[in-house]
Amino acid sequence: MKFNLKFLFITLFICTISVAQNKGTISGVLTDKETNNQPLPFANVLVKGTTTSANTDIDGKYSLNVNPGNYILIFSFVGYESVEQPVTVKANETIKVNQVLSSGSYTLKDVVVKSTASKEKETALLLDQKNAVVIKQSIGAQEMSRKGVSDVEAGLTKVTGITKVDGRGLFVRGLEDRYNTLLLNDLAVPSNNPFKKIIPLDIFPTDIVSVLETYKTFNPNLYGDFAGATFNIITTATGKSQTKINFGAGYTINNNLKKFLISRDATSTSDFFGFSGNERDLPSALNKTPGNQALTTDQAANGFGSGFDVKSDVAPLNTSFGVTHSEKFNVGKNQNVFQYLVSLNYENKYQIRSGADRIFNTAAGNYDNNLNTTQYKFITNSSALLGLTYKTKRLSLTSNTIYLKSTENLIQDQIGYTNSNVAQTNGIIRMNQLQQSNFFNTQLFGTYKITEDERHTLKSGVSYSTTQYELPDRKSFKGVKTDDNTTSISYTGNSITRQYLDFKGDQHISGLVEYSWKFGNEDLSKSHKLTAGYNGYMNKMGSEFRFLVSQMLKDSNNSATFPTNTPDATLRNEILNNQFTYSEGTNSTYKAMLEEFVNAGYLDLGLKFSEKFELNVGARVEQTHRDTKYKEAGSFENPYENIINDKTDILPSINTKYMVNEKSNLRFAASKTITRPVIMESYPLEFVNPDGTIERGNQFLTNSANYNFDLKYELFPTSKELISATVFTKMIDNPIERLFTTSAGSGGQIITYGNSDKAVLYGAELEFLFQLERISKSLSNFSFGANASLMDTKVTINKVFENGVNNPETITADENPSRKLQGASPWILNADLRYESVFSEKWKSSMTMVYNVYSKRIYAVGTNGLDNYYEMPYGKLDFIWQNKISDKFDVKLSIDNLLNPAYKIEMGDKSRIEITENDLTVREYKKGVGFSMNVSYTF
Repeated sequence: MKFNLKFLFITLFICTISVAQNKGTISGVLTDKETNNQPLPFANVLVKGTTTSANTDIDGKYSLNVNPGNYILIFSFVGYESVEQPVTVKANETIKVNQVLSSGSYTLKDVVVKSTASKEKETALLLDQKNAVVIKQSIGAQEMSRKGVSDVEAGLTKVTGITKVDGRGLFVRGLEDRYNTLLLNDLAVPSNNPFKKIIPLDIFPTDIVSVLETYKTFNPNLYGDFAGATFNIITTATGKSQTKINFGAGYTINNNLKKFLISRDATSTSDFFGFSGNERDLPSALNKTPGNQALTTDQAANGFGSGFDVKSDVAPLNTSFGVTHSEKFNVGKNQNVFQYLVSLNYENKYQIRSGADRIFNTAAGNYDNNLNTTQYKFITNSSALLGLTYKTKRLSLTSNTIYLKSTENLIQDQIGYTNSNVAQTNGIIRMNQLQQSNFFNTQLFGTYKITEDERHTLKSGVSYSTTQYELPDRKSFKGVKTDDNTTSISYTGNSITRQYLDFKGDQHISGLVEYSWKFGNEDLSKSHKLTAGYNGYMNKMGSEFRFLVSQMLKDSNNSATFPTNTPDATLRNEILNNQFTYSEGTNSTYKAMLEEFVNAGYLDLGLKFSEKFELNVGARVEQTHRDTKYKEAGSFENPYENIINDKTDILPSINTKYMVNEKSNLRFAASKTITRPVIMESYPLEFVNPDGTIERGNQFLTNSANYNFDLKYELFPTSKELISATVFTKMIDNPIERLFTTSAGSGGQIITYGNSDKAVLYGAELEFLFQLERISKSLSNFSFGANASLMDTKVTINKVFENGVNNPETITADENPSRKLQGASPWILNADLRYESVFSEKWKSSMTMVYNVYSKRIYAVGTNGLDNYYEMPYGKLDFIWQNKISDKFDVKLSIDNLLNPAYKIEMGDKSRIEITENDLTVREYKKGVGFSMNVSYTF
């Protein structure tokens, strides 16, 4: 028996060798036409009519062993046009078949966000992450679509260590908005909102975004204002001629189809689309320069185009629609490419938020304000994009023009008491506000291959932006609610106010020039790389604030009663009967101006010592000039004060990558960076709310200096899987933090900003993406991904500031005062579970459950004996069902915020004064569970 088995094995071995010797080999390289014939990894090569196939490797190479004969090869890649190629194979010969694939313009309604290699497929993004020397992450169209992302900001919450906070932007590694920077096509752009560091990314419609890169480690070509992350948005391009139309509708429990209040000034068709008229403009009767002007009876009664009246109605469904059209042409004898894209998008939302809204009194430990606030918001976002691209063999030139407009019509009712007036439980503050912002940007940028082999390349661009942020005729009245529909007011104590705030970004100009040289090896993929460049920007802006208050006239009875929703007729009669008028309450601080220049040169040297070890080392020299002009309180005739800050920062960086094996890398990064404050944080402006709370900028803020260190290990078990672990630390000098304190006079709370002494952060990030077929073949359609961020922080503070003023922080009473960093989350978790199915040849479906949660963190630092205000943990669970019914129809169904937890801010329980209230809640509301459907048609 043993003899027979030995004989059988020998016979099979000889037959196998014989068959192998008679086979032929097909090999070659796949390249990508859209990236100037760069290798195309993870593409598929199939022998038509068989199951024989291969995937291209990192260098785009493939190899197939087949029997002699005639075959047809099918080359394919997701989002690219498949190509068939006939081939004849002879025994014992190798046939070379190279192929170029062209993009099929794979665009999706649900955010077309791709890797730097312009491939939306998740495997390509993982490859991009694997090959990059810097630590960065991208999220692609394929992943964004299946997770039901409705805007770019929501999509970024799927990246490790990033969370979204309602109305406050993105937190990266637990650090809030002020630590982030935004680029648009590698060029600096301003924020359209002085209260935000970057443009709110939830206003970016998905159809105008092509690629979004998230850099978590610093490189010299990035601006030095870097601590959380730098986001680089690459606007959309097109690969073929097509038109796409989409429409969406949504319903949120306790928001839509409920009683809804909206200003009478916001009920026209133009208001519905976010384009209001000039009815809220500053009255022409007011002098150009503020003073103690009191309006005449006629001016007060007839000089305002906008009133207090609101309309009570039922909120309809949220809606969205858009159209995108693109064309692609071959031009001239050399088949150069010209393409254009036009995209128009609009969306609206009806939101209702209701809950507790309080501040504490530092003198008595009780509520200073104890209100229940209900907000009715009608929000619109509109956008337009025109993109033009011209490509030759060596030149790629793009012109983009973007216009973004956002409006928020708000009716806010605050019921309860202010200024510790506990007996007045039925007080009411009604605010009628329009917030609108405009962002216009036009860019010209391109790349040029100085040598055809791409050994020498040049990249350059210029960007021009204008912005405007307005609160025109922000009006309010304060009185007593005598019943559900009636309010009684007096004319003293600023009971009626009208505010006008206008921030104008007159011009923001940015530019870059970058030269790259690959050297040291004939094979460019193995060459070293030297990059030298310049980038910078100039920002010029100004603001003006006007404030009108009610003034009781002589012999007035000092009171009026009117229907809460329709007070205009009563108030006009009161003015005509000489009961009150409006007088200007603006002080000399009403106007301020800011000019800022940032200029930087940088060098970066990328060294490839071997296939396993790469090193990027470089430095950036960044010069900043900031000139703030403002007036102190006093006479309007006083000259402007000037604060001029000139600083030159030398910012070195090092990024290394060691390839442990073909499936894993070890990375290390270290750098020095800075953090500039948000405009409003350092702007000499006091923003007063009707409830007496104030937000005040601190013009004496200084930039923070950051020292960053990252160590990361990543494993790619397959082309669709990832396991990674990162440890990081940041040491921050002069960290910028939000704090609250009491205002002078009769109570009230001021939110302001200051520099602490030092902060140290230690943290870790964990991420994995698994195909569950590893567990069982029956789970082959399932995948599970999760990422988590853990962090510990310590801030030390000075008891006395440099100017000799005592620090009002509560913990200054301690011997060695320290606490956690304001805005930093100790932990963050994101997870998703996906199921994919195929109902028919044309109907493909995916279902995804997505969950994210962040931990308790300091919202504002406590002062004057009160503990800190804390944002409490908030978890969000979403369900998305994405369907591709045919080549033309896509349908998405979503359920948002399934758990519907309360968003909550609480004061801590470690105040140094006695607190007489049992409930420490400062702010609380629920968003509601949302249901939505989106349908798109492509032709």
